[in-house]
Amino acid sequence: MKKRIAILGSTGSIGKQALDIVRAQPDKLAIEVLTAHHNADLLIRQAIEFQPNAVVIADDAYYSRVQQALQPMDIKVFAGRQSLLDIVEMSTIDMVLVALVGFSGLEPTYRAINARKAVALANKETLVAGGAMIMSKVRHSDLVFLPVDSEHSAIFQCLTGEHVPVSKILLTASGGPFFGKKRDELSGVKAAQALKHPNWNMGNKVTIDSATMMNKGLEMIEAHWLFNVAPERIEILVQPQSIVHSMVEFADGSIKGQMSLPDMHIPIQYAFSFPYRWETSYPKLSFAQCATLDFYEPDRQTFECINLAYKAIERGGNIPCAMNAANEVAVAAFLHDKISFLQIADVVACVMDKINYVNEASLDNFSHTDALSRLIAKEYIQSIERK
Repeated sequence: MKKRIAILGSTGSIGKQALDIVRAQPDKLAIEVLTAHHNADLLIRQAIEFQPNAVVIADDAYYSRVQQALQPMDIKVFAGRQSLLDIVEMSTIDMVLVALVGFSGLEPTYRAINARKAVALANKETLVAGGAMIMSKVRHSDLVFLPVDSEHSAIFQCLTGEHVPVSKILLTASGGPFFGKKRDELSGVKAAQALKHPNWNMGNKVTIDSATMMNKGLEMIEAHWLFNVAPERIEILVQPQSIVHSMVEFADGSIKGQMSLPDMHIPIQYAFSFPYRWETSYPKLSFAQCATLDFYEPDRQTFECINLAYKAIERGGNIPCAMNAANEVAVAAFLHDKISFLQIADVVACVMDKINYVNEASLDNFSHTDALSRLIAKEYIQSIERK
C-alpha cells in the first residue's frame, strides 16, 4: 500500500525535493495534500501533476486563482491559515512533512501530532521555539516523529539500533559562504554574497542562517530536544565539504557518522522510507574522488549567533522562542538592506535581553512570546535605521 503524504510547504526547497522523491517512487508514495503560502502558480502545477485529494493556499487572496485552475479536477481547494491547521487532521493522511519556514511550522506540527499522524520534520524552528511541548507529546504518544534536516537525520541514523549511552553529539556545519572570515571582513557584506552557499541549495532564510551560523545554534537546540542530550554534550564542528553530516560518540569512545554527498533528497527519502532504505538514482559518494575531510572548531567571536543559541537554551523557558523570532525578523531586515550582516546578532541579543522570561510550555505562551519578540526586534531595527 502506498504511503499517503501531506507536504506543508510544497513550493519551497524541501517541498520541491520531496516531490522529486514521490515522482521517483510512484509505487511507494502518493500525495494526499499540498500546501503553499502564496506561490499559487507552482501549487497549481504541482496539483495537476500529483493529483492530491486537497490543496491549501494559506494566503486567501490567491484562493480564486487556485480554485478556478483546479475546478475541472476532483481536487478540493481550501484557503487561509486555519485551513492549513485543519488539513493535517484528514483521516486519509499517513505522514505529514512539515516543510514550512520559521515559527509558522509549530502549530501545524502540534496539530498533526494531536491527530496521531506520523511527522517528518524539516522545520527546525518548531523545536527551537516549542521543543519541550512538542517532544513531550511525541514521547507520550509513541508516534513516528522523524527529523529531515541532514544533520539530525544523520544523528538519528547513527542512534538507530544503539542501546548504549551517548557521550557526545558532533553536529557538523559547512561553515557557510564566510568560513574563515573575521568580523572586520563581514561588516559590509550584502545579501547577494550571503546567499551564495558553497554546498547546498536552500531557501533564503536558511541560507542566511548558514552564513551567520545561527542555523547551527538552532540545530543544537533541535538536537537537544530530539535526542535528549544536554547542550554541553553537543559539539559543533565545521566540516567544509559537507560530506560528514553529523556524528555520535558513545560511552566507550566509539564514533559513528553518516556520510553522503550534500543532497537533501537523501534525508527526505529516508524519512519517507524508514525503517527501510530505498534504491535511488542520485549520485553517490566516491571516497576515491573525495580528496580530504577537514574539521575545524567554529569561530564563535566572529559568528556570535552560536553563543546566543547556547545562552538561550541554558536560560530555557520561552527564551529560545524569543531568539528564534528575533532572528527571523533580523534576517528579513538584512535581506531588505535595513540592517548590516553583523547587526543580525545584535537584534537577537537585544530581544533576548528585553523579553520577559516565561517557564510554562504552552502554545499560547509561545505564540505570545513570538509576537512580542517580533515587535521588540522591529522597534530595535527602526532605531538602527534612524541613526
